[in-house]
Amino acid sequence: MSGHSKWAGIKHKKAVIDAKRGKLFTKIIKEINIAARQGGGDMASNARLRTAVEKAKAGNMPQDNIKKAIQRGTGELPGITYEEFLYEGYGPGGVAVLVEITTDNKNRTSSEIKRIFSKRNGNLGESGCVAWMFSAKGYFVIDKINIKEDELMSLALEYGAEDFCADDKDVFEIITTPADFEKMKEILTGKKIEISSCEITRQAHTQISLEGKEAQQMTALIDDLEENDDVQNVYTNFDMSEQEM
Repeated sequence: MSGHSKWAGIKHKKAVIDAKRGKLFTKIIKEINIAARQGGGDMASNARLRTAVEKAKAGNMPQDNIKKAIQRGTGELPGITYEEFLYEGYGPGGVAVLVEITTDNKNRTSSEIKRIFSKRNGNLGESGCVAWMFSAKGYFVIDKINIKEDELMSLALEYGAEDFCADDKDVFEIITTPADFEKMKEILTGKKIEISSCEITRQAHTQISLEGKEAQQMTALIDDLEENDDVQNVYTNFDMSEQEM
C-alpha cells in the first residue's frame, strides 16, 4: 500500500485490543459527545456519530453509557463541554506528529502534551508545520479468514477504493477517500463481509524509517501520547524495518 506504515498497522491492532478491554471508553465517550453536539443525535443522518457508536459497541461499551453520551452531546442531559484542537510537532529523527485532542481544559492538556514531547526528545511546532504531510482517508480492516483476497480486492476496487493491501499476514486493508467511506461501509456490510474495524484516519504521504535509540524514543512518544485521556488520535510518518520491530 502506497504510503502505508507497518508501524501504523501494529498500532491499529493494539488499539482494537485496548478498545475491547475497555481502556478507551473515556475517549470514545468524548467522540460520541462531540459528534452528537455537532451533528445531532440521529445516527441515520450523522455519520460521525454512527461510526463512534459502532466503535463503542465493538469495545463492549454498555448501551446505557452510549445513550447518555449522546444525550449529553445533544443537551438533553447536563454534562461537560469538550472542544477539539490539533497539535503538530516533531518526534525523534524529525518524524512528523499530529495529535488530535478533545478536552474540557485546554490549558491543562497543553501543558501535559508539551511535557510528553519534551520527555521523549520531541518538540511542538507551529500550526500547519506538518499537517500538509497527511491526507484524510477512509480505512477498513478485514480479517483474512473471512474472505478470499481476489474477491475482496475486486469488490473494493469496483466500488472506488483508492488502495488495497494484503501484505499483513492476518488482515486485508482498504483505503478510500473520506467521501467514499460510508459507501464502502454499506457495500461491505451489504455483502455480509465482517469489518474488523473502520475509521476516517490521516495517512502520511511519505514515511521516515527509524532504528535503534530513535525508534525506541519514537514508540515511547506515541505510547505516552496515547495514554493521555485527552488524546483521541496520534498520526505520524514513522516506520521501522521488520528487523527493528
